Order: sequence, then structure tokens, then C-alpha cells
Amino acid sequence: MTKPLVAILSGAGISTDSGIPDYRGPNGLWRRDPEAEKLVTYDCYMADPEIRRRSWQMRRTNRALRAEPNAAHLAVAELDRSGVPVRVVTQNVDGLHQLAGMPARKVIELHGSAHGVVCTRCHARGAMADAIARVEAGEDDPPCLECGGILKSATVMFGQNLDPVVIGEALAISKACTVFIAVGSSLQVQPAAGLVGVAADHGARLVIVNAEPTPYDELADEIVREPIGTALPRLLTELRTG
Repeated sequence: MTKPLVAILSGAGISTDSGIPDYRGPNGLWRRDPEAEKLVTYDCYMADPEIRRRSWQMRRTNRALRAEPNAAHLAVAELDRSGVPVRVVTQNVDGLHQLAGMPARKVIELHGSAHGVVCTRCHARGAMADAIARVEAGEDDPPCLECGGILKSATVMFGQNLDPVVIGEALAISKACTVFIAVGSSLQVQPAAGLVGVAADHGARLVIVNAEPTPYDELADEIVREPIGTALPRLLTELRTG
């Protein structure tokens, strides 16, 4: 008997137990500090050296770069190791699914990775840690070492389009999966949220694990409001043993 393909769409809520604040929740970053949104808005970032300087200072203290996986990330990796086919589509840029043990090839990062940098001119890539070391050494706005262009985090900023190849991979998984679990996502940001509807339309069992209601709750076969750190491990254990 073929094992079901489990797709997991993870949002900011899966990483709050790792000390990374979410963005749109009741205590989310954008609600507390609207000015902070400029630091991750592409046009503002490209046009204003002061915004870039502040962005690099923010990256120096970015919790996502030092966070450790929590019970929910570990449970996803454990499900994969058990032999159940698992694919993760994540809205997060923290790399915690991979750090927990999920093979990188099975994790689709819709919004890129905070652990890398990319040149906006020549598209050369490098490690965020190396760029931050340059900031620590005194460079306010470290340019690309290849061409002198503006460096940015290898994440999708506000105002940038998602990579169509990445979106295509996420859509294929959503259409093929047997079980689709949306966890820790407000499901308000497209096109990520739309993957839920695609999965449901293609016959997947839909489970939504989130503290607050989402626009897709009426499509769900199961809605879980319990804390993610306990709810997701329980759900995935049931999948593994059931």
C-alpha cells in the first residue's frame, strides 16, 4: 500500500516557540512597529542608504539566525525519517526545518532564506554570517565583493515577486499530496495561502493548526486551536502510527 504524501505548509507560528516573533499576530512585529516594515521593503531598501544601514543593524540581532528548532520542527523531521513521504512548504526564512533534520531538497522556502545574501546587480550569493562579520568590522552597508552592487538578504522583501519556479514546485506538491497540514499561518498572504485551496480541490485531507481563525477554515477537515508545540507532534504521531 502506497504511503500518503504529507504536505506541510508552515508559517511564522511554528517558530514562535523558538523565540522568533511572528509578524501579523496580535503581538506581531508589523503591528508593534510599522516603521520596521520599511527595512524589508525592496524599494525603500534600494533607494535609501540609511534604511540599508538600519537593516544591517537589525540583521546583526536577528533571532532567526541563532534560533534552535522546537518540538514542532523536530516532529516534522521525525515523520520524514519514519518513512512517510513528507514535503515542507514554508513561509519562514529561518531554516529551522533543515536544522531539525529535514533534507534541504524536501523543503521549499517560498520567501527565501535569512542565512544567505544576494547581490541585487550581479546576483552573486554568499553567507549572511560573512556579510554580518563585515558589518561588525565597521562596514555600514557592505557592497557585493564581486561587482560592488547592493547586497540584500536572500529573502523575498515586500514589493518583490516570489520565484515562479519555487511557486511551481509548491503547487505540484499541493496537487499531489494526500494530507495537507497548514500550521502557524494566518493564510492571508497569497500565493502561499492559495495552496490550501489547491490541495483541497485535489482531494487532500486538510488540517489547519493555528491559534486564530483563517480564511480557509471552512474548507478544513480538521481545525486545531491548541498550541503548535504539542498539537503538531500529536497529529504527526497519529499519521505515523495510524
